[in-house]
Amino acid sequence: MRRSTFAYRIQNIKRHWLLLVMILPGIIYLFINNYLPMLGIIIAFKNVNFAKGIWGSDWVGLDNFAYLFQTQDAWVITRNTLLYNGAFIVLGTILSIAVAVLLNEVRKRFVSRLYQSIILLPYLISMVIVAYLVLALLNEENGFVNHYVLPWLGIDSVSWYADAGKWPYILSVVYLWKNVGYTCIVYLASIVGISEEYYESATLDGASKWRQVWSITLPLIKPTMVILVLLSVGRIFNSDFGLFYQVPLNSGALQTTTDVIDTYVYRGLMTFGDFGMSSAAGLYQSIVGFVLVLTTNAFVRRKDKDLALF
Repeated sequence: MRRSTFAYRIQNIKRHWLLLVMILPGIIYLFINNYLPMLGIIIAFKNVNFAKGIWGSDWVGLDNFAYLFQTQDAWVITRNTLLYNGAFIVLGTILSIAVAVLLNEVRKRFVSRLYQSIILLPYLISMVIVAYLVLALLNEENGFVNHYVLPWLGIDSVSWYADAGKWPYILSVVYLWKNVGYTCIVYLASIVGISEEYYESATLDGASKWRQVWSITLPLIKPTMVILVLLSVGRIFNSDFGLFYQVPLNSGALQTTTDVIDTYVYRGLMTFGDFGMSSAAGLYQSIVGFVLVLTTNAFVRRKDKDLALF
């Protein structure tokens, strides 16, 4: 049995050798960019001294991890990271599906492509540019909101970059504006793949558009929804650095509500040059994300094997 299986595999390799050669560059790229850098994990357990080199630096064990979690801000950055990403997953999924459903109802091909391009455009804009757009809106002296909108509403000017309480809403709006267009295209591709026969049968039975969406569209795009949510859960401890660092302009007055693990580690690296602590934070985020993906996937697999990633 083993010999026949081995011989069958060798025969397959000989038969498809050209395809294997074609994927070889991709495998090499993946190895160099994704797996080879994993040797750098050792930095998380060392007190890096470049005079001695990475391998010659003193071994400190888990001290870098202890420093990360014994800081006064550990609870704040962990809370912010989880709450923001949790809100982004929920709101982003709901809005992306809603926009995808609306785009699917646009029957004119040119208009549909135009809407898709307009919605996707924010995703392609650099976060640095987005930060300046937000500044143009919220600048205290001559921003559009303070200069035009609030006076029209009879409200006094607001010091947006000094009021930390308003930034969870501002950052959520900026994130959704920038990312919903990309995610909705993924859902739209799934919706377009649904056979029109389902909708025609539902129309003959007198089902409304809302009933068709609820009973046909949502159940059939459920696999796509689960996969995207699973991937998002895996990155729930990783944040969009540009969103939380560039958009608030690194304002110290806002750090209670805008500081996340990534920005905190970056400031620590730039201020103290502590590569060990930064590497420990990155390793911690990766391990937690990996465990979360496995746990969530196991839960999904227990409910429905066909929806699980593996």
